[in-house]
Amino acid sequence: MAYSQRSLIAGLILVPAVAIAGYSSTVVVSDDVIAEQRKRLAENTAGQGFGPQSPRDIDQLDGENANQFQAAPAHTAMNLCNIHFHIGAEHKGGEFTTYAGNGNGQGAGTGYLYDGTLSKKQLKPTKGKVCAAKGKGLVPGDTIEVHFVHTTAQIEPGPTLGACLSDNIMNPQLRVEAQVMVLANDKSATSFLDLATVEQKDGYFQAPNIPTNTGTPVQYAGSTTGPSYNEKGSPLQVSWSVRPEVAVVNINTVADWCEDNQFNEDHAHGVRNLVLNPLLLSVIK
Repeated sequence: MAYSQRSLIAGLILVPAVAIAGYSSTVVVSDDVIAEQRKRLAENTAGQGFGPQSPRDIDQLDGENANQFQAAPAHTAMNLCNIHFHIGAEHKGGEFTTYAGNGNGQGAGTGYLYDGTLSKKQLKPTKGKVCAAKGKGLVPGDTIEVHFVHTTAQIEPGPTLGACLSDNIMNPQLRVEAQVMVLANDKSATSFLDLATVEQKDGYFQAPNIPTNTGTPVQYAGSTTGPSYNEKGSPLQVSWSVRPEVAVVNINTVADWCEDNQFNEDHAHGVRNLVLNPLLLSVIK
């Protein structure tokens, strides 16, 4: 069966969406393993023309990547195409600077955690498993980074980042509105169902309840993420908006969303190593 051009390009985006749910792995690799991954990333991208990469420390403004691209429009002038989340914040900065550890070297058990604390009541275990389709699932106190992905392509929101592409436009501009959240067993906390509501507004598919009270988003030029890019560069250009403050979200509403959403998301995704190489980072203005 012949593959369409869209399928081939979608494959480039779908690589980082490999599921590595939660902290399901008990393996913790050494610092030497992570250092070797960083070395291979540098070797595999040197002189290859890769643009700036993600994730990064949003409090570190410097970068030496010379490849520039036009920033995508405001997300309100684009179509929401996908919502998914990673366990452990992929970005570092703001209220999420606590390192979770090296994890298994493949995206599980790593990333950055909420620097604050929850009450004993908020940390009470849930009655059932949460978003556990491909791992042990989520528990109160977990930090997640939610990606609201937008595209200039004329599409409808759907599963995987392939939904952000169109056969009619093979190189749409992409923007990710990122919000780090900490999960609490608390009915008074923000509902994830509300945050992930999708509707059409002014002709665009939107998630109208993306938080606006979690600090001024840090905007920068980067790429797609995910652990499959630990040792190679992502070729996709993405305009990022990362909010520096953490939202406290009712974990039970996250569980409800994982049971039924138009994106077929039922688990957390793994985390790419934080990009430190200045040659792979843009300047944050």
